[in-house]
Amino acid sequence: MQASFVLTVAESKRLIAQGVVRHPVVRRALSKGLVAVVKGTTNADVAEELAGAPMDKWLYARGRTLPATCRPERRAPVTEVPDLILRDGAPIALSLEEAAAAMGPGDVYIKGANALDYRSRTAAVLVGARDMGTIGLYRRSAWAARAHLVIPVGLEKQVSSDLHEASAWAAAEPEADGGGVMLYPIRGIIITEIEALALLAGVEGIQIGAGGVLGAEGSVRLLVRGGADQVRNALAVVAGVQGEPPYPLEPEGSGQA
Repeated sequence: MQASFVLTVAESKRLIAQGVVRHPVVRRALSKGLVAVVKGTTNADVAEELAGAPMDKWLYARGRTLPATCRPERRAPVTEVPDLILRDGAPIALSLEEAAAAMGPGDVYIKGANALDYRSRTAAVLVGARDMGTIGLYRRSAWAARAHLVIPVGLEKQVSSDLHEASAWAAAEPEADGGGVMLYPIRGIIITEIEALALLAGVEGIQIGAGGVLGAEGSVRLLVRGGADQVRNALAVVAGVQGEPPYPLEPEGSGQA
């Protein structure tokens, strides 16, 4: 039995977040261990699923990608939201740096991505800081301690190029304005909509389309197959995320235009 459906970007993020929580590696660390949820747009949903409470999604992000004509200006001071850190499933007051330094085998560092080459199971992040930001923090501390890197990333972020070749292009010379960012390929436990549906409903999935209009820009069309009960369960999971509101334009209560 099989079924197909469309997921918007926001619906995909919610679905992926639910899949992350169901992954055995994450479940073991939630039972006994450290879990760090690095701030990001998809990880805002992951944090909500793990904490069981809404997050201010605008604030729970780093390095947002925006249209060239969209430059929101903060008009009121807003308290910064820290990265969610959990020990044995309960939130604790540790910074991301402290959590990464304290990690050991079996702990989990959850970090989103900016690009995905699904066939090679490789993702990549855009890096602008000399210390390589939060992926650099993982490499310096948690990776050496054999902590797992879990990468929630939507299929919307698939790119046509080989990510290692693209990384070499980015590193070859500075951009025309003297700025620009680097592209750093990463490997880890990649969780897209396909893996999320496998974890949540036991179905196989494949992407058969992308894009749309009237709110479906960036969407993915998936085809799943499995036993009758599995496909029905998958459709129930999808129905549960459909209608997820798009990413907010501004922090709650900020008064931004």
